[in-house]
Amino acid sequence: MAQTSKQPTEYKLKPKLFSVMKQYSGEQFVKDLISGVIVAIIALPLSIALALASGVGPEQGLYTAIVAGFIVSFLGGSRVQIAGPTAAFATIVAGIVAREGMSGLIISTIMAGIIMVVMGLCRFGKLIKYIPGTITAGFTFGIAVTIVIGQVKDFLGLTFRNAPIETVDKLTEIARCITTLNPAALVIGLVSLAVLIFWPKKLDKIPASLIAVVLAAAIVKLGNLPVNTIGDLYTISSAPPTLTLPEINFAQIRAMVPNAFTIALLASVESLLSCVVADGMIGSKHRSNMELIAQGIANIGSALFGGIPATGAIARTAANVKNGGRTPVAGMVHSIVLLGILVVLMPYASLIPMPTIAAILFIVAYNMCGWKNIRDMIKTSPKSDIAVLGITIVLTVAFDLVVAIGVGMVMAALLFMKRMADVTEAHAWVDIDDEDTDPDNILLKRIPRRTRVYEINGPMFFAASDKVRYMLDDKDIDVLVIRMRNVPAIDASGVASLADIVKRCERHKVHVVFSHVNEQPMHAMEKAGLTATVGQENFCSHIDTALVRAEEIENTISAKA
Repeated sequence: MAQTSKQPTEYKLKPKLFSVMKQYSGEQFVKDLISGVIVAIIALPLSIALALASGVGPEQGLYTAIVAGFIVSFLGGSRVQIAGPTAAFATIVAGIVAREGMSGLIISTIMAGIIMVVMGLCRFGKLIKYIPGTITAGFTFGIAVTIVIGQVKDFLGLTFRNAPIETVDKLTEIARCITTLNPAALVIGLVSLAVLIFWPKKLDKIPASLIAVVLAAAIVKLGNLPVNTIGDLYTISSAPPTLTLPEINFAQIRAMVPNAFTIALLASVESLLSCVVADGMIGSKHRSNMELIAQGIANIGSALFGGIPATGAIARTAANVKNGGRTPVAGMVHSIVLLGILVVLMPYASLIPMPTIAAILFIVAYNMCGWKNIRDMIKTSPKSDIAVLGITIVLTVAFDLVVAIGVGMVMAALLFMKRMADVTEAHAWVDIDDEDTDPDNILLKRIPRRTRVYEINGPMFFAASDKVRYMLDDKDIDVLVIRMRNVPAIDASGVASLADIVKRCERHKVHVVFSHVNEQPMHAMEKAGLTATVGQENFCSHIDTALVRAEEIENTISAKA
């Protein structure tokens, strides 16, 4: 009876909700309900703060958490993932809005969602792990730096003469306008920051961000302090999200392609990283491809309902786990509670001081920067990896995420290829009768007199192809045995190098015998016609067989002579 291979559960295209509901209980519903309410309270000030940092209205942050959060929980591949606006997108979204307006952001987000759905359907979920940790750490730290720089204005109550978009320009404007510092705004910012830092150490049941918002708003209102609030800068709407279809033309689609790929890549990486963290906390295993599809649909939904790009939020996901959430029901409750808050309490958001928003984002940036991870990388990594890390950080801050990831990936790929080329080698075997050979070396075997054996170690690809070209330097032989048991993979350049060796051997009437060629290299050599050229009889499964074959060839040549 033929056996069928069972697909690993983490690669299934089935939402986790549909699986966990089979054993769902009333007791777990109570836990999910409580956790969902708590996470919603945490998400409220964060969603507003991140929306303002992204250059959009405060209600659009809540639209994102409501729509995207519900869709990801309903369709996602994780039991506990909480989705919504995150700090990683703040500078990207702000740049798109400044250059292209809200219509450009909507189109970019919809396109990004489509890309993510395609990635999930094509089973790209497991490929995200091939992005080097140095690049992930680098752009995350760089984004944290840009968030901090972007909030200095509101924290200090500065009055800018210009409206800079780029981070470097913001630094220049801060230095130029530092004399406009508002002492009242600075005090409110420091009070808010103190609450955010010290409140969790005393009482972590009530979110520190909520306490900071309420306390700062009360101080500004009752003291009639000259501090900007959300209501001073933005029009507050308590209307629930409504479906809005953007006007789209081909020229806009073509122009938004880079933005769409940036959003899709970042959303994919951050969502799957959040899933991995959550898996470790609850001992589960997420479905990466289903998560990508859900995140894609969520971003499309968020854009159509007036929101901004969304992804898995590690901090809110961790809070969900900490408060007892164990199924996607908790995430759905979180979205429903936020919808109620939006309709009922949103007008009060106009009282929130801008320095408090800046303080919340300072804490968000600190929590996301991963400075301890950066420190450990610097201590333990080779200088080349540290260079990739540093360049990724600098480019993220000075330019943008696309440039940073692009340059970082190219550098990491080149370094990887160099390392693989460095470990790839071809060395000769010698007979135990040679005077410079240790006769006790059991790894050496008796080799026929007019035969040379070379063993290749490591992958054979274009950067390492020159390592094998010297094999026929000794032309006064009859047989060349090439042992490939330690060659796990080969590319077109590697095959071409072997083909060149075979041709040179033919010209000098030297026979080639291959030993222990692994599956992938064998398939590549067959496709290139190399096995037909050499002859199937000259491909041996073991070195002993190859040496016997070499001796047969030598005997045949001697008989003819």
